[in-house]
Amino acid sequence: MTDPNSLPQPETPAEVQTSPVRCVSGAIVSGGLGYALYSVMIAIATNFASKPIHSDNQLVLRLTSAVRTLVVGLFALGSGIFGLVAVGLLALALQLLLQKLKKSPQS
Repeated sequence: MTDPNSLPQPETPAEVQTSPVRCVSGAIVSGGLGYALYSVMIAIATNFASKPIHSDNQLVLRLTSAVRTLVVGLFALGSGIFGLVAVGLLALALQLLLQKLKKSPQS
């Protein structure tokens, strides 16, 4: 039998320092993804609006409306989350810059 304590422990990776450059580059990537999702959401919503539902069945109308709302809502949620992450990363970069300026000796 093997002793559970004798298993090799995974090495913990070295902690990466947070820097304003890393924050700004992450904000650019997140903002780009947010803008891309927003553009796709607008295209999907426009496409749905230009193609009305051709049915007299009330169940079909309700299901189609629910699915369309769900699809557009998911893309809106994704673009909103990525946008908020970009704003948060920019605020973190600003905070790190201000902390570096306060710590540096005044000439």
